[in-house]
Formats: sequence, structure tokens, C-alpha cells
Amino acid sequence: MRDTSPAAQDLWRASLRMAGTVLASFVILAPLSSLVIWSFTQKWFWPHPFPQEMGLFYWRKVLEGDLFRALHSGFLIAVIVTALTLVLTVPLAYLLARYPIPLKAVILLIFLLPHAFPQLPVFVNATTLLYRANLAAKLSGVVLIHLVGALVYAVWTMTAVFKSIPESLEEAAINLGASRAKTFFSVALPLATPGIVASTLLVFLYSLDEFTGTLLVGSPFVLTLPVYMYRTSVGYELQVASIAALILMLPGIALLVLLERYMKSEYLSMFGRL
Repeated sequence: MRDTSPAAQDLWRASLRMAGTVLASFVILAPLSSLVIWSFTQKWFWPHPFPQEMGLFYWRKVLEGDLFRALHSGFLIAVIVTALTLVLTVPLAYLLARYPIPLKAVILLIFLLPHAFPQLPVFVNATTLLYRANLAAKLSGVVLIHLVGALVYAVWTMTAVFKSIPESLEEAAINLGASRAKTFFSVALPLATPGIVASTLLVFLYSLDEFTGTLLVGSPFVLTLPVYMYRTSVGYELQVASIAALILMLPGIALLVLLERYMKSEYLSMFGRL
């Protein structure tokens, strides 16, 4: 007969939690362990199940090579794209959330268009235009192509954020004599700060990880970490590509933890009401 005492039930629940934790850890860490093993592998030939020689040779090679140039370029582009996106989209998102702008649905739909079609043909056509404008193979061209892709995350997220703030709070400030501008800066903007932070993190992560547009527009002079990883993979330098992937994951994981803190459920629920 099964023991139904409280102590036995607590033990059963603890066992289930432990099994779930082990399963989740395996699903998450198993693919990463392959990258870690390859990053330290110096010799690994078929049919040996494990590396025959391990060491820090490829870590030294990566750290003495173009890795830091790629990392610096990627962070610089992501910071510029994030700053420009905030300047452009905060006022636009507030207008879309608060005022009865004609064709609002069409405006929001336009920002989705770059992501509504296969990315490769979109970026190829954009690259052609940027070459004609003498912006290809330059940092400014890569910033521009990232900006096109990032706007959809910022506009939709921030419009949902401003929409989630009760209008009655702003109306109360206006009734007490505050101007529209003062109401925006003293009421709406502080309340929207967590959502703006979440949107900023989304845009930064998108720009940091963007690959196709960067490769087409920035090559051969603009090098970011995803492009660096691609070039090393094509050259069958799996060890170097694994190290680049591990380094690229670090800021992504840290920013995703922050994103989980600032992204609130009410923002997501507002997407369906835009």
C-alpha cells in the first residue's frame, strides 16, 4: 500500500523537483558542453570517442587574434543602434499609444515588414541600395541595416508599455495644471522606465547577434563576433568557432537575466490590443 503521510508526499515532490532540475540541466547544458570540449581540443580524430589531446592552444590563438576587434566592433554597433532606436521610437511609441493617429494599424504593420519576408532577399536588396549610397563595408551602413531590423522590437514593445500605463494618471496631472510635456517627463516616462529598459535590452541583443545583414553589408571591413564565428567555421576551425560562440553567449545570458526582471506580463498582454 502506498504511503500517503505528509512526510512521504514531501519526499515525492522533492524527488519530482530534483528529476525536473536534472532533466532541464541536461537539455540546456548538453549542447553547451560540446562547445566547451571543442574549445580545449587540440587533437580529436575519428573513431576516438574523446579528444586525444587537450590544452589552451586555441584559446591563446583566439585571444591573440581578431577576437577583441570583433567584440569591440559588435559592442560599438550595438550601443549606437540602441541609442538611435531609443531616440526615434520613444516619442513615436507614446504618440501611437496615446493619440488617435490615422492608419495606426498600418504604421505598426510597416515596422513588421522587414521581418515578414525571408531575411536573405531583404538584406541583399538593402545591400544593393547601400552600395549605391556608398555606405557598404562601413560601420554606418551596418548601423543602418541593424536599425531597420531593431525598430520593430522597440516600436511594438514601447507602444505596448505606454498603452499599459493608465491614462487617468496623466489626466490627473493635466487637471492639476501640468503641461503635456511635463506630464510626459514626470508621469509617463518614469512609469515606462522598466519597459524601456526591457526594450533596450531586446534591441541590444538583436544588434549584438545580428549576422546576415552584417556579413552582406559590412564585409570585408566590418567584423563582429557572429561574422568572426562564421569565418572560422567555414575554415573548419571548430575550436576557434566554439570559443567565439562561448564568448558571444556570455553577454546574451547576462542580458536575458536582466530582461526577465524588467519584462512584465502586462506589456505582453498589450500586444493584442495595439
